[in-house]
Order: sequence, then structure tokens, then C-alpha cells
Amino acid sequence: MKVVTINYTGTVGKTTLAANFLSPRMSGAPIYAVESINETAETLGLDVEKLRGNKFRELFKKLMLEDHAIIDVGASNVEDFMANLEGFDEAHEEIDFYMVPVTSGTKEQKETMTLISSLSAIGVPPEKIRVIFNRVERDVRAEFPIIFAYHDTSKSFWINERCAVFETELFDALSVNRTSMQALMEDETDYKQLLKNKEASPEDRNRWSDMYGLRALCRGVNRKLDAVFAELFDKEAV
Repeated sequence: MKVVTINYTGTVGKTTLAANFLSPRMSGAPIYAVESINETAETLGLDVEKLRGNKFRELFKKLMLEDHAIIDVGASNVEDFMANLEGFDEAHEEIDFYMVPVTSGTKEQKETMTLISSLSAIGVPPEKIRVIFNRVERDVRAEFPIIFAYHDTSKSFWINERCAVFETELFDALSVNRTSMQALMEDETDYKQLLKNKEASPEDRNRWSDMYGLRALCRGVNRKLDAVFAELFDKEAV
């Protein structure tokens, strides 16, 4: 399965979702960051190959050699990427899904509409364009009225209100610690046991306590993301 995570706006969590949502559930899939300005999943400790937006032919060649891949398109390179998708005949067909993260701001929802319209215009069918609601506070339909209204009128993309990632402090904490959910889940350090050492420095005990709580939060969020992934991509696609 080859998935592009893309949106015109740079504030919807594309890289966070590529690193913490897609990567752990697409075991072994290389991540290609099409980005010239902003941070990539590389900052979270993942193995990432960075490509400029104008290196599309190089990316296209790599995709032809892979069965599975994640392409994280940075906002500064979306226009180049879209132009190349259109310029290379049938290039868009090499991508199985275009995952479009969106947050609840009016600007973000409107730019998401524009991105979906652009994908549709170059021939990407509705079933390949899949919206994922990010940083949801409580009620998906109430927080994303523009997206639902656009879907009702255009029918140009796939939507499911259960494909929602709710607001959590986890992702900010992971960014601060420059790590990913997968790395944290695979960390076998027994922080609870370490905390029994009363002679350890306050700094160490503070860090161990923080990591113990963060890992517990990570496990809960991870279960929810498993359910979202199952909704967003059917078994045949995976």
C-alpha cells in the first residue's frame, strides 16, 4: 500500500500522523519526506528519505520499486508535487490512497476543500481521497461542518466520521522528547522499578515518572489509532 499524506496547509499534523499513525501500521514501509523547509518525521527518530518537491521523477522511480511506501508532502512543496502528479502521465494511479488530515479551523477546512478539488481535477477517484479528522475535541460533525457540507455537495472524496484522532497531549510530548509512539512502545525500560530507587537524583526520578506516564498514555492512544486505521483502510487495501 502506498499512501500520500497531503494538505495545502502546514498545521494539520501531516508529519505527526505519518510518523505515529501510518508508520507503525505499515511495517517496513519507507517514508519519503517531500519537504524543503519544515521538519520531517526524521526529527522523531524515524528513518526518512528527504526529497525536494522538484525531484518528482526520482520519487516516482522509487515508488515503482516499492510495494509499500509513505509519502509525507510538506506544505511548501504541495504545489510542485501536484503539478508533477499531473505532468507525469497516470502518475497519480501509482498512489493507493491520498490521506488528507484536517483540523477544525475554518482556514484549514477551506484549504482542505481546495486540495481535494485539485486531486479530483487531475483524475484521482473519490475512493482514493480519504479525510482523517485530526485534533478533534469532542464532536466530529459539529467541529467540521464545512467538510461534511462539501462532501454532501461534491461527493469527490471518501469520508467516515469514525476516522478521527482526538486531541491529546501525547504528540506534543513526543515532539519535545524527539521520539515516536513506536519507539516509546518498544522501550523496555522498567521505569516503575527505577522509581523505587529513593537515592536517585530528583531530576532522574522526575524523568522516569514522566516517561512512565507518557508510555501509559501512549498505549491508550495507540489502541484508538488501531481502530481508526482499520476504518480508514479496508483489509483489501492493506
